[in-house]
Amino acid sequence: MLKKIVIFGVGLIGGSVALALKQQPQPPRIVGVGRNQASLQQALALGLIDQAETDIEQALTGTDLILIATPVAQTPAILRTIRPYLSAEMVITDAGSTKSDVMAYAEAELGAQLSQFIGGHPIAGAEKSGPAAAMPSLYHGKNVILTPDHRTAPEALNKVTHLWQQCGAVVSQMTPQAHDEVFAAVSHLPHLLAFILVDDLAKRDNAECLFKFAASGFRDFTRIAGSHPEMWRDIALANQAALLQELKRYQTAVSELTHLLEAGNGEALMRVFTHASEARIAWGEANPQRKLQ
Repeated sequence: MLKKIVIFGVGLIGGSVALALKQQPQPPRIVGVGRNQASLQQALALGLIDQAETDIEQALTGTDLILIATPVAQTPAILRTIRPYLSAEMVITDAGSTKSDVMAYAEAELGAQLSQFIGGHPIAGAEKSGPAAAMPSLYHGKNVILTPDHRTAPEALNKVTHLWQQCGAVVSQMTPQAHDEVFAAVSHLPHLLAFILVDDLAKRDNAECLFKFAASGFRDFTRIAGSHPEMWRDIALANQAALLQELKRYQTAVSELTHLLEAGNGEALMRVFTHASEARIAWGEANPQRKLQ
């Protein structure tokens, strides 16, 4: 049983973990740590955390588990800060969207205590951020990927697995490399495409007119362009190699589509659209909680 948890970054991701844990019969004491004091005070006022702390040693005293739920680029500095105060019983995990870089950070900063660290990635979120966006049901039925290796302590893996299961998540394991390749394709690339489309339209002279008449198709395709810019900048740079490969594949597909359109090849366009439509419908039926309404 977890008695005390420290969360670095009590926004949508960290705050939703806190709210989910507070629904347990015997919730742990939750301490929030962050660089934005206004955000921490908001988390405290909303009841996400029991204590807002700036003193790291004080925050970690008696802690069972530390969750790093900040933008990925902050991870090494946080690990460096907490290392002097880690006991052998503490477990550290994160909620970042890339894992190869995070595991490298942990190895570099934690040394022999790497066995206490478990990389994690909850596959859930929303375009809104901050403590006010947190919701206790965010992880219900959602996937969480953990990336342990041969050095991971079994008891640490058990604690982190149990943490996410208490939040209602379905826990799986991958290697960091496999994780980053998969999510470059199905998460990181879609976010970049949404960002760049909205940015392009917003720069045009007739942007006001374009946005005025944009409707449900634009809304559905670009919803994720409202996501946390700093977080997605960090993700793009952290998963650069895999993401560049996906961008090249996408550019090839766009080029092929351009040639079909230029040639007026309706038959080939129909084949592409039909294949995509069937694949999307099959995915929606296999994942009813994600099916378009």
